[in-house]
Amino acid sequence: MIGSFILCAFALLLAAGSGGAPAQTQQIVTAAAGSYTISGLAVFLPEAKSFRHGIALFPGHPGIMRLREDDGELKYQLRGNFLLRSMHEWLDGETLVLAVDAPSDQWASFAQHFRETPRYGADVALLLREAGKRYGVEDWTLVGTSEGSVSAFHAGRMNPGLIRRVILTASLFSPGRIGPGLSGVAWVALNARLLWVHHEDDPCPLTSYRDAKAFAAKSAAPLVTVRGGGPWRGDRCQAFTAHGFAGIERETVLAMRAWVKTGEAPPDVGR
Repeated sequence: MIGSFILCAFALLLAAGSGGAPAQTQQIVTAAAGSYTISGLAVFLPEAKSFRHGIALFPGHPGIMRLREDDGELKYQLRGNFLLRSMHEWLDGETLVLAVDAPSDQWASFAQHFRETPRYGADVALLLREAGKRYGVEDWTLVGTSEGSVSAFHAGRMNPGLIRRVILTASLFSPGRIGPGLSGVAWVALNARLLWVHHEDDPCPLTSYRDAKAFAAKSAAPLVTVRGGGPWRGDRCQAFTAHGFAGIERETVLAMRAWVKTGEAPPDVGR
């Protein structure tokens, strides 16, 4: 795929907030491919000069951030999603986060079956290569949560020369009315290293902890079990229950970051 590339002129320096998030720079990176684009929100510490690790995040359903600049203000949806609300926990002097939006021509319906297609694999590669060129990132890890696990798995599967690791959290194991989830994937097709992260009390019927243990065994990949957190609220498959690691976000992210940096499976998280 031949595309042109755009770095949005928007850059935001966020002061440390009440939640303890560090000051951070946010920039929109956009790769244009013909009639559509794919964008990501790059987040990093302002004092960071070079990056050893790039962490590409794929949020849960519907996976459509609608990332844009509007009258000088950065805007996007899904801010409450586990991966997006905890982006800052990944940050240090050598780590860049890139939250990946759906391609612009998929904003109406970002179907799971589309995420399995070669075009989607090429779209993600296009964006990561542009971000890598812009920020000097060569080492990429994909992290998906809930339905975003489908995006992360297939993008990793289709880009073996680009993606070194895949982390699947609160993963969508069972088929449902909107798609097959990970129910029929061939794990041997993924060349990247794989880590599973799942809350023991995940209440969503499509993302059960029982299935997490079974899929970890089937894929011969380590599973980090998360316990505790809270208080929880909302629908059982939404972001502020154990399904979204509510109340234990920081500890969960730091365990994942340790695996990226050391290659050693971290211990379980929580009580």
